[in-house]
Amino acid sequence: MRIHSVRLLRLIMLPLMLLLGAGCQTMKPIHTVDNVDLSRFMGDWYVIASIPTFIEKEAYNAVESYRLEEDGTVATTFRFNKGGFDGPEKVYNPRGFIRDKKSNAVWGMQFVWPFKAEYRIIFLTDDYTQTVIGRSKRDYVWIMARNDSIPPADYEKILDFLQDQGYDISKLRRVPHG
Repeated sequence: MRIHSVRLLRLIMLPLMLLLGAGCQTMKPIHTVDNVDLSRFMGDWYVIASIPTFIEKEAYNAVESYRLEEDGTVATTFRFNKGGFDGPEKVYNPRGFIRDKKSNAVWGMQFVWPFKAEYRIIFLTDDYTQTVIGRSKRDYVWIMARNDSIPPADYEKILDFLQDQGYDISKLRRVPHG
């Protein structure tokens, strides 16, 4: 009986130690844009490409929409078709919390209370037509635009930018729009 308990303890402790060790690896934060005019940033953004989370690995026609609420939070609607253009529509409604009120470029995005995921606006064109949302861990990233496509030269420039930021661009997935 005692041997079984020791094995069970090892089975539980090993993944826990690996998880804690991975959490100790720190990367320097990604710099954000200097300033975001929230009223200009609100509205629809087509997801052009991403290093996707598990919920969006098979996303088609992905669009993220933002609306600034009176309380200063950002009502968010993320919708896409799963698995194909005619796949079932999935809709998620996380809430954004602006953490850096000076720049408006660092948010917490809450899908499930009380957890807020890091959301950093790391690239934004002057005309607010293209943006990149990143995270310090470089585990996820979203290239977004006001239209469902961007010129190839702009896309390549963003890829170079992401590589310079330490992202593995081989993990990027283009999001089909139709």
